[in-house]
Amino acid sequence: MQPGGDDPQTRSALAAHQVGALRWLGGGVIAVVLAALLGTAAAAMAGSSGRRVPAAGLVVVALVFIGIVAVGAGIGALLRTVRWRRALAAASWRTGTLRSAGPSVMAFEPDGSDESVSLRLLSTAIWRTRAVQGLDGAEVRAAPVGGGQWVLTADGLGTMVGARSVRRRS
Repeated sequence: MQPGGDDPQTRSALAAHQVGALRWLGGGVIAVVLAALLGTAAAAMAGSSGRRVPAAGLVVVALVFIGIVAVGAGIGALLRTVRWRRALAAASWRTGTLRSAGPSVMAFEPDGSDESVSLRLLSTAIWRTRAVQGLDGAEVRAAPVGGGQWVLTADGLGTMVGARSVRRRS
């Protein structure tokens, strides 16, 4: 079997995931820059006219906080993209059926195997969770990417979804 990374759909899905990561990173940087500009402008106005800008400090703190969180999310997503690309260069896709058991809990049933893999989505984004729930009963492609994590994709999904394997309780 050929490695999953050689598939054109895989390259496209990885590129889409990377673009999303860069959006988060860029948005976070923009928020921090806006906070710095707003803080500088508010300080300059207060210094020249003696009047304070209402709620400017609160907005600056909120922008910095949001920016730092977005930068962290972007960096994390970029690192995931790199890790997934490396793992898929060596691993092959396994086709199977996805069974949804809730918002982020699912089972992957590989074709030709009686054993299913219990998974929990890594993402908590509502749109991504709903997209995966819509795949209930559909044929998907999955590959282990190390550390008990899997990556899933399906025709029409347009991106990849990360999941962590869940140990079954006895």
